[in-house]
Amino acid sequence: MTDADAVRRVALALPRAYEAHIGGRWKLKVKQLVFVAFSEDEARFGFGFPREERDALIASAPDVFFLPPPRDLRYQWVCGHLSPISDEEMRELVTDAWRMCVPAMLHDLPDLPTPAADLWSLLDEDAYAEAAPLLHPSVQWHDRDVSLRGRSSVLSHLRHHPRPRPPREVEVRDGQVCRWVR
Repeated sequence: MTDADAVRRVALALPRAYEAHIGGRWKLKVKQLVFVAFSEDEARFGFGFPREERDALIASAPDVFFLPPPRDLRYQWVCGHLSPISDEEMRELVTDAWRMCVPAMLHDLPDLPTPAADLWSLLDEDAYAEAAPLLHPSVQWHDRDVSLRGRSSVLSHLRHHPRPRPPREVEVRDGQVCRWVR
């Protein structure tokens, strides 16, 4: 048995995912692409699913899954009732829908418990010291306290884009990021 809050916990723990209220309904998105949408009462939801496989999914549980309205059949989308779906199945459906919206480099993420694991707590001190400066040149670390430094335009950018893209190249001198290339 699952509900909309459990779906949110799973989806919002995924990189680049956020929730938006559009047209009177809550939707989970990556950039402009919707990968999960709830009905107004949040008893049903729609999610991204490959078009060529959706008939098999619906046939496997016709009392749980159903096709979207005719106007949405062109999209890779399936709808379902939330209450009969197990948490494990919901996690798999939501994660697969999210994978349809993000770049392939993010597809091979390890399965994270819900809510998302605190990755910093998994690192030892040396790994933490090495990884923290790579987040963004304006991110400073000291004894696991992370703070922002730099021009106000950089800080403003980070407030509006909390998950910066990882750099392709990083040059570190004396423990500080000198240059990085996206």
